[in-house]
Amino acid sequence: MAAEPNLGLRERKKRDTRKALSDAALELMFERGLDNVVREDIAERAGVSVRTFNNYFAGKYEALAYRHIERLQRSAELLLTRPATEPLWTALTEALVEPLRDDGAGGSPTAEMLAETRKLQAAPEMQAAAAKAVGDDLVIAVARRTGTDPADLYPKLVAATVNAAYLVALDTYSRSDPPTPVTTVVRTALAQLAEGLPEPNN
Repeated sequence: MAAEPNLGLRERKKRDTRKALSDAALELMFERGLDNVVREDIAERAGVSVRTFNNYFAGKYEALAYRHIERLQRSAELLLTRPATEPLWTALTEALVEPLRDDGAGGSPTAEMLAETRKLQAAPEMQAAAAKAVGDDLVIAVARRTGTDPADLYPKLVAATVNAAYLVALDTYSRSDPPTPVTTVVRTALAQLAEGLPEPNN
């Protein structure tokens, strides 16, 4: 991902450190299992001290939640770069999928990876960490994209719907059998929203 022009060197370094710690936490989760991941090992994998880890995250669940949060922040930024003539839901879909694809999340997962992902998503600590850190970035981006006010109902409703669909897609991905790439599930979820959630074909 290109460096953000509005961020100073210090802020970019902080973001890079957060992402490195979050990436390390995820790698260790898939290697050893969620229950066997501790902050000391995360810090060592990321090449920093435990003190540095503690400066950024309260624990492993916050570090793991940051991946989700950071991707949504990137999606909000990307939404504003999509072609102006592109339909809103197409732009939203591409903005959500690109960070996943850039992070290498577009491949087919193993059954073991999905099992650990389900365990992570079910953890109350993970749910609390993700909920606490979700901001208004997507609301603001949708408002700018659609020429509305961030305080209006429309951008709030779109952002809330997209956030909910994203979480449902992640849950569906974690339970897919056979394993399905998360990018495919996200695209399917957003396509159904774009169609107004028609009744399923039974």
